[in-house]
Amino acid sequence: MSAASVDEQRWTSSDAILLDIEGTISSISFVKDVLYPYALDCLTRLARDSWSDPAFQDLIAGFPKETRPDAETLISHVEDLTQRDIKAVYLKQLQGNLWKTGYSNGDLKTPLFDDVIPTLEAWKSSGKTLAIFSSGSLQAQLQFFSYVDDRSKTRDLKPLFSAHFDTVSAGSKLETRSYDKICAELGKNPSKVTFLTDNEKEAIVATAAGVYTILVDRPGNAALSPEARAKYPVIQKLIDLP
Repeated sequence: MSAASVDEQRWTSSDAILLDIEGTISSISFVKDVLYPYALDCLTRLARDSWSDPAFQDLIAGFPKETRPDAETLISHVEDLTQRDIKAVYLKQLQGNLWKTGYSNGDLKTPLFDDVIPTLEAWKSSGKTLAIFSSGSLQAQLQFFSYVDDRSKTRDLKPLFSAHFDTVSAGSKLETRSYDKICAELGKNPSKVTFLTDNEKEAIVATAAGVYTILVDRPGNAALSPEARAKYPVIQKLIDLP
């Protein structure tokens, strides 16, 4: 199969760019090898040391009752969800709270691929609306972009984005109506929106919503199928776009 090429007219006429995070602008390894273990370690410590603390009980109040009869059951449940990368809303909200602490105390800084910051700044300067759609909670997204590692200094990149969406505010990333909702909230016709993601299943439903979709193939990402490469344009870096 021949590879699909970027539709330059569709791309350059896009008023808004919707971006996935993991595997698109930041590495999957940062999320899975740094953020997930950090949250699990913090939870384990808090569950064992502060189980009866009202503040901790408030932190886990969103978990199903049967998963939190005691510290070890809760820890085991979270370990299982984390290992299987199950994006349960209550887990994402917990992780967001724990990451907030990690970012604010300096334990965590967000690495983005080298091409990301200058490209996002150029798109913003050219008048493009930038938005994020991630399975991570809104709180986690805001923390993620508040403490970005940029050549030995930490930067707050939140001003670059006009909106953030997660699976609570917009819906599942694998449902067409989620992209309909995002376009409506951005005030953009789907034909004027481009979505960048590493996930070909997301590409299918976004395209069905009328959103132009480009796949991003970063180091460490899951291999894209030949069918996806034939149907969707694939880039390795944001600077590959015209």
